[in-house]
Amino acid sequence: MRRSLPAALLVVVGLVLLLDFVLVNPTLGALTDGLLELIVLLAAAAALAGAVALVLRHWTDLVERRRDPLGSLVLLGGLGIMLLAGFYPGSSGASDPAVRWLVAALLAPLVAALFAMLFVFLLVAARRGLAIRTRQAVVMLAAALLVVILLLPIGGGTGAWLAGVASWAMDVPIGAVFRGLLIGVAVVTAVHAARVLLGIEATDD
Repeated sequence: MRRSLPAALLVVVGLVLLLDFVLVNPTLGALTDGLLELIVLLAAAAALAGAVALVLRHWTDLVERRRDPLGSLVLLGGLGIMLLAGFYPGSSGASDPAVRWLVAALLAPLVAALFAMLFVFLLVAARRGLAIRTRQAVVMLAAALLVVILLLPIGGGTGAWLAGVASWAMDVPIGAVFRGLLIGVAVVTAVHAARVLLGIEATDD
């Protein structure tokens, strides 16, 4: 009973939100607006609880010198600096100049470095894919090479034509693939979540 009640509540809320996308009804719209506000509050509470749990875990690792104490120290120090910049007396929060400077001087370069490493990882994955000699790897690399060629900074009429083709490729075939992937992931996630909530095992199929 304890397990079925939250599951039934989640299913009802999900169906109400889905129904709001199908039907145009002011009463149903007001109900879904209230549910969405409640969901946002619950998500904020979950995020806050996760942050507190993260801080406690890394603080314990730092005090007891377990796992990676240096990484825990860097994480806690960065978190403390960001909180201090956002909550000191007179701060304007996320729009405060100190917070913007920290984001521009620290977080943005870190993100750029991660994306630069991603390019290297993609090259390694491409080399391994070619070594395996699978058809999927060849198709993926050919499509990536085609997109790179279309996005080359070439001037004149040829460059304008390549830019138009690249824009069409990004909007139509590549966009269709991404939308299909998102829809497929959403459907599989919803089905798996429903199976977990309703207690349906794989052996029950």
